[in-house]
Amino acid sequence: MDRHTTRLTRRQALTGTLSGALTGAATLPATANAPDWVAALATRATALGGPGLIQSYEVTGTGPFDLAHGNCAYVYDNAAAGLALLAAGHLDLARRLGDALATAQAQDRFWKDGRLRNAYKSGPSPTSGAYPLPGWWNATAARWTEDAYQAGTATGVVGWAMLLFLALARATSETSYTKAAARAADWIIRTTQVTAGYSGGFLGFEPGPERLGWVSTEHNLDLSVAFAQLGRPTEAAHAHAFVTSMWNDTAGRFMTGLRPDGAINDTPAVDANLWPLLAPNPAPAWPRAIGWVLAHQGVPPNAPAGVDFNDDRDGIWLEGTAYLALAAPSLKQRMLATLRAQTAPSGLVWASSVPQLTTGLSTGLTDDADFFYYRRPHLGATAWAALAGMGVSPFRVGLAR
Repeated sequence: MDRHTTRLTRRQALTGTLSGALTGAATLPATANAPDWVAALATRATALGGPGLIQSYEVTGTGPFDLAHGNCAYVYDNAAAGLALLAAGHLDLARRLGDALATAQAQDRFWKDGRLRNAYKSGPSPTSGAYPLPGWWNATAARWTEDAYQAGTATGVVGWAMLLFLALARATSETSYTKAAARAADWIIRTTQVTAGYSGGFLGFEPGPERLGWVSTEHNLDLSVAFAQLGRPTEAAHAHAFVTSMWNDTAGRFMTGLRPDGAINDTPAVDANLWPLLAPNPAPAWPRAIGWVLAHQGVPPNAPAGVDFNDDRDGIWLEGTAYLALAAPSLKQRMLATLRAQTAPSGLVWASSVPQLTTGLSTGLTDDADFFYYRRPHLGATAWAALAGMGVSPFRVGLAR
C-alpha cells in the first residue's frame, strides 16, 4: 500500500449510502450469530469457475469511484482472501486466486521483471495473452480509462502476493508457487531496496511510472515476514530493522514510516501499529501499541466499537477493526460484534460504517482529490473479518502457531 502518504497507494474508495447505525455496535451481545464470512469468500471464488480474481468492492452507482471499481480486483484484497480461504481449509479455492496472481505476474502486458500491478480485471483469468487491467468507459472523454494507482505497483502489495504464494507452496509442495514468490522478491530487492528498508514502489503507467520515495513501516513488516518465509534472511533482517527503528518507546507506538525527504511520518496508522503484533516473534513492548490506537483512533472514544482510519473519529473503518479483533484477544468479541452488525446482505463486510469516511489522504486519481472510504461491501474487510473470526494471522497461515 502505503495509505500514509499524500497519495493513495492501495485501494480507492466508492460512493455509498448509510445502511446500519454506528451507535450501539459496542453493546451487541458477543453471542450474536456471526455471518459466515468464509462462506462469502468461498461463494465468490467458486463463481470464478477456475483461476481468477474476485472484485474488491460491490458497486451500484455511476460516480467516478464506482466506475473505477466496477471490474477491479486489488491484489492485496485477493491475497488476503486467498489466505483466509486457505486457513479455512479451502485449498482449491485459494489456489484459484494464487494461480491467477501467478498468471498476472507472468503475463503482464509490459513488465517482465517479476512485479505485479496493484490491481487487475476481476473475473476468470484469461486463457491466453496479457492479463487485463481494470478500467472503464469515460463517456465525457469518449475513451477507455485506467487508473494510475491500479496500474502501478506498491511494494507492500507485492509482499502480500508473496505471502499467498508461499502459503500455497507450503500447502501443496509445488515449486511453481515458490518460484513466483522468488521472482517477486528479486524485483523488490533489485528495485526498491534503500539504505533504510524498502521504498514504496511505483505509481502510474508503463514505461516510466513515478518512483515513490517514502518508506512504509507496514510495507517492511510485510516484507520481513515474506522474505523470512522464502529463506532470504539477509533481506528479511533489512526489512525488520526498519520496522524496529520505527518503534517509539516513549509514545508506545509505531511511526508510520519515512517521508520522501527522510523525515519521520507520524500520521496515525492502525496497520503500522497492529500488524507487527501479528507477525512472528513481536517484541515484548509492542502490544502497548493497542492502547495507543484505542486512545487516538477508537470509535467512540470511551467504549470503542472499532477504529477509525485516522484520528478524527468520524466513523468506523471495518477492515482496521478486524485487525484489532485479531491483535487484541481481550477485545475480540466486541470487535467481532461490530463486524457482524456491519455485514451487508451479500455477506461481505462494509468498508465503513458511515456514508463517507475521511482518511486525511488524497487519491491518485487527481492531485487534489480527497480519499474517502465510502460504504460499499468490501472483499478486503471480509477477508480480515474471516481471519479474525478464526483467530488466524495472515502472516502465519500454514505455520505452527
